[in-house]
Amino acid sequence: MVEHSGLDIMCLNKYSPASSSSSSSSSSNAEKKLFSKLKVSLTKKYPQKNAETLSAQYGTNLLLIGVSVMLALAQHGPAVKKEHLLAFITALMLVQLVWMLCYMIRRERERGLVPERDAHAGTSWIRGGLTMLALLSLIMDAFRIGYFVGYHSCISAVLGVYPIVHALHTISQVHFLWFHIKDVIKKYETFERFGVIHAVFTNLLLWCNGVMSEAEHFLNNHRRRLTALGYANLSTGVCVCPHCNCTTSVCSMFSTSLYYLYPFNIEYHIFVSAMLLVMWKNIGRTLDLHSNRNKRPSMRSPGLLLGPLLGLLALASSVTVLVVYLIHIEKSQQTREAAISMFYCYGVVMLSCMCVASGAGLLVYRLEAWPMDTGSNPSRTLDTELLLGSSLGSWLMSWCSVVAVAAAGPSSPSFRWTCLVYSLLLVLEKCVQNLFIVESLYRRRRDPDDPLATEVFCVTPPYDGIVNRGYETTLEGETPKNRVAFSRKQTDVTLPVGNRLNVTPGRKRQILKNITIFLFMCNISLWILPAFGCRPQYDSGLEQETFGYSVWTTVLNLAIPMNLFYRMHSVASLFEVFRKV
Repeated sequence: MVEHSGLDIMCLNKYSPASSSSSSSSSSNAEKKLFSKLKVSLTKKYPQKNAETLSAQYGTNLLLIGVSVMLALAQHGPAVKKEHLLAFITALMLVQLVWMLCYMIRRERERGLVPERDAHAGTSWIRGGLTMLALLSLIMDAFRIGYFVGYHSCISAVLGVYPIVHALHTISQVHFLWFHIKDVIKKYETFERFGVIHAVFTNLLLWCNGVMSEAEHFLNNHRRRLTALGYANLSTGVCVCPHCNCTTSVCSMFSTSLYYLYPFNIEYHIFVSAMLLVMWKNIGRTLDLHSNRNKRPSMRSPGLLLGPLLGLLALASSVTVLVVYLIHIEKSQQTREAAISMFYCYGVVMLSCMCVASGAGLLVYRLEAWPMDTGSNPSRTLDTELLLGSSLGSWLMSWCSVVAVAAAGPSSPSFRWTCLVYSLLLVLEKCVQNLFIVESLYRRRRDPDDPLATEVFCVTPPYDGIVNRGYETTLEGETPKNRVAFSRKQTDVTLPVGNRLNVTPGRKRQILKNITIFLFMCNISLWILPAFGCRPQYDSGLEQETFGYSVWTTVLNLAIPMNLFYRMHSVASLFEVFRKV
């Protein structure tokens, strides 16, 4: 009976307050663990994994807002004015200035910590070139300020604030590029992603603004030329001149000089966007120490003669064609057609030479078995994507010209067949040059002083074949001294004549360097012509008869800026190839 009561007491104790408190505490502990796991999952994995997508969407919408304002401004309506667009861009630049200042202050406080740096991001010669473009942009800002001073009584104050903020933005951004563009950010990654992507799309919006202003200037000139030739039914542009007199005598000089500096300002902002995009991709990245080494290549180039001479000849020819074209395009219809025909003949010769040079470079790579570099390199990947993406503009323009020539009647201008050949060669030239540049960028640099460069393949006594030293395992008990002695011993083995493997011979290096420098100068030449007003696609009228004025000018306003960027980006990539060969 006692035992039974004791059992009853034990059963009752199971549901006693002490037992319920222990069970509730265990359940609360389980809830705390679940909450902590959920908190860790939300605070660490979710934002860090999706910050790239979120920041990209933020930047894309910033750009689309600006483009929407630009499209409304293009209609010259009373609701949206240029001051509204410049005020929006000024606000974006001020936000970027605040972010760069915060970043540099934080880095200054962490001076003792050595940050990880991407050796391939923003080489010194690219930053030097961007500094020169930035100086020209500062001159452009000075002209804008002078223009505002002359008309300050009848134009908005935004037109005076914008160039001042843009000058501060340019100076601060160049400093940031020189000292921080290689940083691989590992702290405050989410915040820094939004800051970097804000800078990327701010510069893209500045690029779009420059492209739109330059296109409007060329369209006004095009309308004026067509009006002079008797096309009275063509819609005229809207004059946005100030409604007062200039207080100085140099206002016209300031406004005219701006359009000669626009090409440099446009290239500055698009290149800065590309460099900042590489920095954005490097946030949180784990660097491969082996592939992150960036040895300074030797710039000594014996035998470099033919390429520079032909390149200088191409450059001089381009300047001559530009001057002759700009002089004759303003004259009679017959003289205009002669100038356009001259441009297309020059382009056919230039593009043919570039196709042959790029094809010869690819042939050299087929004859020389250089190893491929498959390491992770965001800068190189972005270069490849930008080359292919920016080619689309000129390809679209070329195929439109081909369609226009095919649809042209017998009364069309005499240069239509030259235009057809030029358009087809332009497509072919970019295809072959892209192949040459991409393959060159993905070839591994081989230094003559590197002992592995001459010992990648060797014949060893124990094996009757070729052994790849890169996959050889270290023998047990082998010392570095023995390894060096063994390496020297193997290099003394004489290969049969048919099996000799001469790695990167000097003759082939000379050929590649001459090809690269020739293509470098040719791309500069083909950038100069459209950048400074030699645009026969506006003046020929051949495509305009097929597609109409509105459609064709829209195609040109999209294609020509992409083509300009392609040429300048090819120049940068070819210089990198020249240093790498």
